[in-house]
Amino acid sequence: MLRLFTRLAIGLAVILVVAAIGLFVWEPLFAEDAAPPPARSYDVEIIRDDYGVPHIYGKTDPDVSYGIAYAHAEDDFSTLQEVAAMTRMRMGAMNGQDGAKIDFVAHLLDIRGTVDRKYKALPADIRALLDAYAAGLNHYADEHPEEVRLSGLFPLNGEDIAAGFALRSPFFFGLDSVLGALAEDNDLPIEGGPKLTGKEVARITPIGPEPDMNGSNAFAVAPARSTDNVTRLVSNSHQPWRGGVAWYELVVHSEEGWDFAGATFPGSPYPFLGHNKTLGWTNTVNRPDLIDVFKLVLNEDGSQYRLDGQWRDLEAKRVWLGVKFGPFTVPFPQTVYRSAHGPVIKNGKGAFAIRYAGIDDLKMLDQYFRLNKARDFAEWQAAMAMQGVPATNFIYADAQGNIAMVYNALFPARKPGADWRGILPGDRSELIWKGHVGWDQVPMLVNPSSGYIMNANNTPYVASGPGDELDPAGFSPLLGIESDMTNRARQAIKLFEAAGKIDAATLAKIKYDVGYDKADYATEWVAALLALKPEGNTQITEAQALIRAWDWQLDGKGTGDALMLMLMRPAMRESYRRKPLPDAREVLTETIDHLTKHFGSLDPKLGTVLRLRQGKTDLPLDGGSDTLRASTLWDVEDDGRLAVRHGDSFIQFIEWDAAGKVASRSVQPFGSATTRPDSPHYTDQAQMFVNHQTKPVHFTREALAAHTKRRYRP
Repeated sequence: MLRLFTRLAIGLAVILVVAAIGLFVWEPLFAEDAAPPPARSYDVEIIRDDYGVPHIYGKTDPDVSYGIAYAHAEDDFSTLQEVAAMTRMRMGAMNGQDGAKIDFVAHLLDIRGTVDRKYKALPADIRALLDAYAAGLNHYADEHPEEVRLSGLFPLNGEDIAAGFALRSPFFFGLDSVLGALAEDNDLPIEGGPKLTGKEVARITPIGPEPDMNGSNAFAVAPARSTDNVTRLVSNSHQPWRGGVAWYELVVHSEEGWDFAGATFPGSPYPFLGHNKTLGWTNTVNRPDLIDVFKLVLNEDGSQYRLDGQWRDLEAKRVWLGVKFGPFTVPFPQTVYRSAHGPVIKNGKGAFAIRYAGIDDLKMLDQYFRLNKARDFAEWQAAMAMQGVPATNFIYADAQGNIAMVYNALFPARKPGADWRGILPGDRSELIWKGHVGWDQVPMLVNPSSGYIMNANNTPYVASGPGDELDPAGFSPLLGIESDMTNRARQAIKLFEAAGKIDAATLAKIKYDVGYDKADYATEWVAALLALKPEGNTQITEAQALIRAWDWQLDGKGTGDALMLMLMRPAMRESYRRKPLPDAREVLTETIDHLTKHFGSLDPKLGTVLRLRQGKTDLPLDGGSDTLRASTLWDVEDDGRLAVRHGDSFIQFIEWDAAGKVASRSVQPFGSATTRPDSPHYTDQAQMFVNHQTKPVHFTREALAAHTKRRYRP
């Protein structure tokens, strides 16, 4: 009997060992192998300036793309690998359950299918850029195998890079909110529509910016409005400070005419915003209704759906998600569904199909590069008319003094007669739109009489001074354009109108404004806080006294700033989501408890509470949610401080003088090497960022010469 138990124990041990080995090795073996890009030599030189910003020079455009990938990998290879893992649907194997959610979405949206169908139709020069970028990442991985986080992730190819664009683009206009709400049986968020009531909107792990706090400011000033005949453009994107949609600054030059200074996201072979010699643009998030949800009628076993009176098979595909648990990667089966409308989610209320702008399309890869190389307003407009970028406002300026705002979106070509803001019937094929409206129907404001343009995630109908508004009646309600104003937009208009002629200092003062306009949700929220009955709670009485004394500025100089910082964010959040304001007593009580516990006072200095933290760097910040100086999202740390992680990010001030010569200045919250603690550029821009200062962008070789700190060929 003892021998039997011994044999059983040994056998069980062998099984466990075999199972453990299987869990160790199955995932990279199961993952699809990718062929490397075509072999090619690249002629590229990288020059690092005082702040580690890479200036990339190549004979050809692909040379530059190769250099972009290599330079970015030197500074943030960890994040680039996460983006690569997304495109291969292996994030779960790298980051566990949260990563597996992203893998599921990539399967659900059939991202690799889009690439299979559309990649070869891209122009040859774009495919060459993508292959070159992949080759640059592969080269860095080959040189630094100790940094590779996931077995079998490399080599990458151009199709992998394209897949990253297809996956992340729809999350900039809220697709993750819709998918999350459907997955949790919650009410759907409605972009472009009125305020909602109902349950909290659930979200999957964000792939793009966090949907509730998508933001940015942008300003353009024409020479006629300037004190010195200068055209000015301010890029003030509000993005996460770390991760897959954190900005990376760069300057690029190729002998094929590609000259650009700006910033890009991990996984992109070119900048997304900034300037070349003759023109520039920046972006702000817009919120049109670009997503439609259809409720399907299923048969009894759920295998078919009805369309135009006939039953069609519901496409079902079994996928395996690799989910990292400790040292193991566990296979987890899921089924993804698809109908003629698009991806389908089944929940307790039924089966819902989703159709969204840019579905099954890769034209954005072409459009962004054509924008980079446009030489004047006509060429830039021609690139915009390609209509590849699914959504985002473009604010433009150029050396000729033109300024413009384009409310860019791939508006679905919807037919009238249906409630496009609600759940649509899934059994009518005429509601399955096949394309988008034409470029001539996209809202655009060019050279307004006021001499300035601004956008702060507000309605495009208000983009300049009084009298320059676009007429909403000129645009179809089927476009789903939002009517919202933000505090930032109200403040910007007010400050521009009061300023008269604009110089560089005045424009910077507007950009760094920390005030709240006494209108809309801000006034309503303050009134609700002051209307609370203390009911014997002396701390509520004390807090209300601070609220009354507050000067409506979050500059850290007045009383009540820290208190109001924490009180305004919940109100801004719900207003942005078009939902009722939160419970005033609950929010005020939580804020009082936090400040009392961690600071022993309801009125600590704002900079004591609000911090820029990275490694050993720990600095005071100003601004708040929905102020032009944006400190939008933060992590509550163990000491009670609020460490900002989202808000003002890459900032760039661009100017063309009267002779058309360009110059720019920029700053980042941390530095060029945000995931390299040993780098001198880990936080070397932080103090400037806190002080509202910028550094020069050395756009030409001549300007760069005196600031060259490292020169090499990868």
